Amino acid sequence: MHIEFRHLRTIKAIHEAGGVARAADQLNITQSALSHQIKGLEDQAGVELFVRRSKPMRLSAAGMRLLRLAEQVLPQVEALQAEFAGLREGRSGRLHIAIECHACFEWLFPVLEGFRKSWPDVDVDIRPGLAFDALPALMKEEVDVVISSDPEDLPGITFSPLFDYSPVFVAAAAHPLAAKPYVEAADFRGQTLITYPVERARLDVFSQLLTPAKVEPAAIRQVELTAVILLLVASNRGVSVLPDWVVREVKYNSDYVTRPLTAQGVTRRLYAATRSDDLAKPYMRELIASAGQEARRLQEA
Repeated sequence: MHIEFRHLRTIKAIHEAGGVARAADQLNITQSALSHQIKGLEDQAGVELFVRRSKPMRLSAAGMRLLRLAEQVLPQVEALQAEFAGLREGRSGRLHIAIECHACFEWLFPVLEGFRKSWPDVDVDIRPGLAFDALPALMKEEVDVVISSDPEDLPGITFSPLFDYSPVFVAAAAHPLAAKPYVEAADFRGQTLITYPVERARLDVFSQLLTPAKVEPAAIRQVELTAVILLLVASNRGVSVLPDWVVREVKYNSDYVTRPLTAQGVTRRLYAATRSDDLAKPYMRELIASAGQEARRLQEA
């Protein structure tokens, strides 16, 4: 048998309408065309699908089997059509995010919570496991957005600026370096540096200060949570360098102080990297706009 979707719709319409005439009206075809379609389907099946001696005409046992198939398949087809329509219109899609900025987890979650309510049909996921190969994953369409402070010239990839921030030195109020107006690379010699558990190239304190100056701290302690880093710093267990907005977002604690890195300070910019073609999607544009707004709110808080 060669069963088409129109055959399934025909069986369902006749069963629900209780007759060929009313079913033809529902399907917007002539009664003659519908009768011809039924005869062709029965010829393929080799069995009668309708009991014509009854009024109204009803399905035979074989017809009921075909009806059950129609009731299973047609809703799935309609759901797929609706999904494709949502993709065409930009109402649905996939938004898998990789984050190279470890501290950005705390900033991004409120953004995604608001985004989820506005775009319930967009599949949102965060892929932290891809953080160190995020841009290649973006180019291979394994992820859709990369949050990064290190833009690269890549074909088909656009880096949309989100906001500027300053990495700042954080130390206990009683720490000797707290008395300085700013800190330099040499000040980290002999210090225990508390960082997020990411590779050095992704940490501002190394990429912007220590590595160019060829300075190595006495020890490095990796900690997952910002609140724990600040707790350890306040207890004088080490020093740290964090984005200024991260320190402002955490409740102020008089046991630690912040100082600029170098006399001029250091400024970094955070970007949302996407495939250039995806910027045409409404939900992608809204995510980038919302992320920038939330980041600026944190800076002004």
